[in-house]
Amino acid sequence: MQYLDFEQPIADLEQKIKELQDISVEDEVLKPEIDRLKKKADQLRESIFTNLTRWQRVQLARHPERPYTMNYIDRIADDFVELYGDRYYGDDKAIIGGFATIDGDSVMIIGHQKGRDTKSRQYRNFGMANPEGYRKAYRLMKLAEKFDVPIITLLDTPGAYPGLEAEERGQAEAIAKNLKMMAMLEVPFVTIVIGEGASGGAIGIGMGNEVYMMENTWYSVIAPESCSSILWKNWDYKEQAAAALKLTAPDLLELKIIDGIIPEPLGGAHRDYDAAAEAVKKQCKESLKRLTKMKPGKLIDHRIEKYSSMGAWQQAK
Repeated sequence: MQYLDFEQPIADLEQKIKELQDISVEDEVLKPEIDRLKKKADQLRESIFTNLTRWQRVQLARHPERPYTMNYIDRIADDFVELYGDRYYGDDKAIIGGFATIDGDSVMIIGHQKGRDTKSRQYRNFGMANPEGYRKAYRLMKLAEKFDVPIITLLDTPGAYPGLEAEERGQAEAIAKNLKMMAMLEVPFVTIVIGEGASGGAIGIGMGNEVYMMENTWYSVIAPESCSSILWKNWDYKEQAAAALKLTAPDLLELKIIDGIIPEPLGGAHRDYDAAAEAVKKQCKESLKRLTKMKPGKLIDHRIEKYSSMGAWQQAK
């Protein structure tokens, strides 16, 4: 288990518990002390994780052991059939998608996929999609619409790939075309932020009828480090930037950008993949139960009204 900086007191306690358990394998002499330390660790964990700063939630969203899209698909879906390619240029490994069933109901699942080690991170391009990734998502969403199958998208990206070759192949056009298409989809559409939700890289596959965030995720037009580098000319003020951006799930729920927060196991989703996946599955089923009752025209109206009503403005006299 990898620990973040603010988790160090918990790490120290758990290490001490492990050492005592190793000593007392043959007897129960140290059991009272072990139980006392376990109780103290639980109290400390609850204290820390119920008072997280916005920057600490950003760190949790990026935890290297956090479950990614495939970890959720493996646990919530059956019969997943991955589909490849955009039929224009190639197959982007940063976005995966395909048909699956959830408790017997057909769905199309699409999401960003990151890697665990250096090789897989390069293979998945760190979850940063190229234009072909968004065009693949476009193709799969239209395929789902053709067969009247609901869509679920899982967002976890530091942003769309900003390389020169991505711009040459029409990165902005691909995302913009997706936005126009998603607004007019005639099937139920649920979006869940499972990690990082950065800028157009996230919204490029995330214009759902209902949008949810997991408890320790972030969703913003820009990453805190990038915001800091623009405003303060370096990354040293990333914590202040995170606070100002109001990018956590409670912030966005208050601003009515999202429809709800999916709880995570205490300590983060990486602590218990099965519990995290069960919470995601429960929300998907609840949302689809509501949305599948709507007619195609109502789904489109619902989606357009949702995004048109975001933000605040006033008319100048």
